[in-house]
This record gives sequence, structure tokens and C-alpha cells, in this order.
Amino acid sequence: MKNALSRIFSCFISFSISVSAVYAQSAKQNKKPNVIIIMSDDHAYQTVSAYGSKLIQTLHIDRIAREGMLMRQAAVTNAVCSPARAVILTGKYSHMNGMKDNGTYFDGTQQTLPKIFRATGYRTAMMGKWHLFSTPTGFDDWNILPDQGNYYNPKFIKNGKDTVYTGYVTDVITDMALDWIDKTKEEAPFFLMLYHKAPHRNAMPPLKYLNKFNDRKYPLPTNYYDDYKDREALKIQQVTMRDHLDIRYDSKIPCDSCLINKINDWAPAEYQREISRLTPAERKVWDAAFQKEYNQFKKLRTADEVARFQFQRYMEDYLRCVNSLDDNIGRVLTYLEENRLAENTIVIYLSDQGFFLGEHGLYDKRFMYEESLHTPMMIRYPAGFAGGKKTENFVLNLDVAPTLLDLAGIKIPEDMQGASMKKLLTAGKDKDWRKEIYYHYYEKSFGLTRHYGIRTDRYKLIHFYDPVSSWELYDLKKDPKEMKNLYHQPGYEKLIEKLKQHLKALQQQYKDPIH
Repeated sequence: MKNALSRIFSCFISFSISVSAVYAQSAKQNKKPNVIIIMSDDHAYQTVSAYGSKLIQTLHIDRIAREGMLMRQAAVTNAVCSPARAVILTGKYSHMNGMKDNGTYFDGTQQTLPKIFRATGYRTAMMGKWHLFSTPTGFDDWNILPDQGNYYNPKFIKNGKDTVYTGYVTDVITDMALDWIDKTKEEAPFFLMLYHKAPHRNAMPPLKYLNKFNDRKYPLPTNYYDDYKDREALKIQQVTMRDHLDIRYDSKIPCDSCLINKINDWAPAEYQREISRLTPAERKVWDAAFQKEYNQFKKLRTADEVARFQFQRYMEDYLRCVNSLDDNIGRVLTYLEENRLAENTIVIYLSDQGFFLGEHGLYDKRFMYEESLHTPMMIRYPAGFAGGKKTENFVLNLDVAPTLLDLAGIKIPEDMQGASMKKLLTAGKDKDWRKEIYYHYYEKSFGLTRHYGIRTDRYKLIHFYDPVSSWELYDLKKDPKEMKNLYHQPGYEKLIEKLKQHLKALQQQYKDPIH
């Protein structure tokens, strides 16, 4: 009798443990995930080691890719700062959300991603570079840089009130983001937009890294001296490194006698405003570091020597900013681990768009060429899908909003134009995924031409329409650096007609009113 009771009790304990395990697993599956979107500004995929970069090691950014999915062909719909941010907020193309260029105010009354998360019980926050000019809406808390913001001892607007912080902007933004999570994590699931200023021009590094990479010599891209043959829009742009960088603003050289480039006539004064934010002690460190660069500059004799010097200086400061960015992403990942939040937190890293680092002789973005069109993007969500994945599918910044909603179990609004990546993330493939990218850029600043286009797995067709009127066609398999415009070459007529038909279909699909 005693043995029988013992067996019954043992069975009861086993059953209780099994039931508890089932309920624990069910609770884990039903628990709403936290969401963190980490976005940088103008971070070129060419400087992310997960994409094979030899320029720098980005260990923490790579970790997100390694423990999640790396999007190898991620792209944007309009490669300029404010419109790219509006696309992520709304899941809609620029012509639908109203933010076509950097000179427009974002309409905060429309439906946005944080509003949807907030309506379903999330605590929401925006920390860092907003750059949409209107007051943030849909957030419980926000602390944003005014306009472009400052790198050193930066000003912020905290829930409508001006504040000033001590320190380097990338560190400060991370500090305030982690502080907000710390105060919020027990109340409700959280949705956080953690948006960095770096490495946006003029790429002013943290003082601790002012001498980093001094021992490196960065080679010019093979198409740095591109002659722009048969590419009319490139001939009139004003974003070439050798002609349009400012020796003070971009190279940090105190040369009062140097000519001021008309396209950047604002740059010297802006540079002075930025370094004036340094304390006397900080300025002493700054001056000591850049005196060596000034001494080197004084020895230059030819225009080409100056151009090569400016390229080297640009790369050093840009990569110093990227190094700091990567450090701070590591801080976020470490915090999530130490606070047992990593498993149930979706972390997505991306830039607002890509960036030229001397390719075609350019800096900046805007063009539909590969370096500008493509952005680094990776997503990690341990509770939702296994890591170690890569995809060559065309994912867009347009897809961020519907993907995050889908992963959180929230219904995707029908008017969002992006697609959920959930199936790609969980299964590794989606047979119904898009095969073509549609792009439309609207600004004419810096001598650029408005244009739209289509990219397939092999070809790219671009129509420049204001002020230049021209077409460009590239075979990306034979010409990955986009140096030879095939549009007027015989033998491509049928391909061009087919691509134009597909382009028109995409414009109709996305309701872009091209006339």
C-alpha cells in the first residue's frame, strides 16, 4: 500500500512538472516582445564587417546579424534622411506619407508605427535624431536632437523642453535610451526608436578616438576618378570628394586662407559652431590631435594631393564615428543580456540609407546607385526565430513597420505598402517575396536630379527627369560598379521595353502618380 501511494505521488509530481512546463512555454510564446529599432545616419554597408568589409571590424553590429538574420540586399525607397525616417514610421512610400524631401514637415497626425504599438499596450519612446521637423507623436516619452544636432555636449528637446547634456552624442543617446528602458521594463512591453546622429557628415569623432586609424592608409575606390561618360546627371552633381568637400568642415583643417566652396559656403561657420561646444580641456585635446593633420596638409602642393589627403581624412573620421557607434550598440546588447531581456526583445539595426565613400568620386547618398540604395540591415529575436541566417531577397525599409507588427502579433494595417519579413525570418525563404525594387528620389539640392527606377536581380533602369532628362541602364552582373550606361547601346531595346513595363506596374502598385 505504501509503495502504491509512493508511485501515485511520484506520477502526480511528474504530471505537475509537465503541466508547469507546458504553461511556461505557452506563456513564453504569448508574451509580447519588446522592440528596439537602432538606426544610424549615413552608415555605409561598406563599413560593416558582416558584409565583408575590410575597412573596420564592427563586432557588435555583426553580433546582431550572427544571432539573427543578415539582409544582404536590403534597400531604401528614397535615399535621403527625413524621407527614409518617415518610411519606417509609416510603412509607406514618400509620395504616400507626404515626406518627399528634407525640406518638408512630417504630418504627425497620420497613422504611425509607435501609435499602433502604444494602442496595444506598449510603452513607446523616441531617443536621438528625429529630423522630421514636426513634434513627435505616438510616444510616451521622447528626447530628440534639434534638426541635425551636435556631436559634442549636445542640445536635446525632452518632451518639449530644451535640455543640454555633457558628453559625446552617441554615448548620450545610448545613456538616455538605457535609462528609459530601466525605468519602463517592469511596467509593460516597450517599443523604442534609438536613432543615432553618427556617422553623418561632418563625422566628428569622440575625443578618445581622435588618433585611431592614424596608422591606416585607405585605398581610393577603383572608380574614384569616374569620368561620368554617358551619365548626364552625374556630370552636374555637387557631391564629389575632390571638388566639394570643405577643408575645415570635413577635414578639420584650420585654414582661413583656403577658398570656400560655394556649394558649402555655410560649412566653415557650422564647423566653428560645433567645435565651440567643446570645453577648454576638450579643445586642447582636439587641437593637439589635428595639429598633426594640419602640419601634413601644409606640405601638399598639388590639387590631387589635397584630394587624396581629404579622402584619407574623411575615412579616418567616418570610421572613428562608426567605431563609437558599434561600441554603443554593444552596450545595448550587454544591457539586454544582463537584465534578462535579450530573449524576448526584437532588435533591428539599419541605417537611414547607404552612403558613398569615394565610389564614383562621391560622398553623400541620394542617387539610386548601389552604395546609396543599399543599407545595412539585420534583425535578431531569439524567442521568435533561430539565428545564423542570411537572405539575398530584396527587403526594404518599407518592410520594417509591417514586420515588427507581425512579429508582435499585431494586425498590419491594410494601407501599409511594405511586406512582413516574418516568413523570411522564421523559414529562411518566402517564394512570394518581391523580385524587384522600386525607388523614387525627389530632391534637387547639391546639384542632384530627381529620378526613379527599378532594380531586378541583374538589371537597373533609372529615369532622371528634373532638371536633367535622361535614362540609364546597367547590367549589374557584368558591371557591378555601374560604370557603363547601356541605355543607348544597340541590342537592349527589348530588355528596356520590358523593364519599363515592370517599372510602370510598380508605380501603379505603389500608387506613385508619375505622369
